[in-house]
Amino acid sequence: MSSTKGILYVIATPIGNLHDFSPRACRLLQEVHLIVAEDTRHSRYLLAHFNISTPLQALHQHNERHAIELLLPRLLRGDNIALISDAGTPLISDPGRLLVEAAHLQHITVIPIPGPCALISALSVAGLNTDQFVFEGFLPSKHLARQKRLEELKPETRTLIFYEAPHRLLECLQDMLTSFGDQRILVLAKELTKIFETVYRGPIIEVINWLTTLPERQKGEFVLVVKGAEPVEIESLSSEVQHIFKTLQQELPLKQAARLTSQLTGVSKNKLYALGLEQQP
Repeated sequence: MSSTKGILYVIATPIGNLHDFSPRACRLLQEVHLIVAEDTRHSRYLLAHFNISTPLQALHQHNERHAIELLLPRLLRGDNIALISDAGTPLISDPGRLLVEAAHLQHITVIPIPGPCALISALSVAGLNTDQFVFEGFLPSKHLARQKRLEELKPETRTLIFYEAPHRLLECLQDMLTSFGDQRILVLAKELTKIFETVYRGPIIEVINWLTTLPERQKGEFVLVVKGAEPVEIESLSSEVQHIFKTLQQELPLKQAARLTSQLTGVSKNKLYALGLEQQP
């Protein structure tokens, strides 16, 4: 690798409390040649607070490909560039992946500067399984598409993590209620590290009731952590159902095998699908 090439730093910024900004992150933002941010207006407040005067350039979902054409030559000729998001760890439901990928393709060193991340912060206080989890980001905004995705996730046994906007929060939780049932445990993490930080845990129906009791509780930025489905034991199926399901799995994708087995035997397709997932290596 050429020693003349620059470095792309991927730097996490606070999600609320400015004391969470690491000295290393602050120093590097002062030293690099350029900072690339999703919303430069938002990032200027952070930089001004820490007396960082490094030039700033926007990189968002609408201009990322064009921005890469300008940024890669600078990295190749030796400039160091920092990538930050509006809050938290870059690329987590934020733009920047194309730039990082392009840097790797050009054998440019990419270095992570770790720090706050809303999904990890929420998971750490949820009291749910942290050994295996699935981050879904934002669910589809339209009701039918969101419900379809939740139905697909219904048999998932790993902990599920979602981001959600306040104006869609109740609609999202109502769809979760329909798909997951009213007793599935959900942890709502609101405004993490900020003044009105709240972590509320309970069955989905209880969380909905808590939110609707005081409408102001529906304001803020939310992370939803949902307990995974209970694993299905193969012993709970008859030998005939097991035989049909295994035979169909040899010829068909898992989802189709589960659906056809369900049609033939009356066993829930979600139960069969979850079992198939459990059995996969």
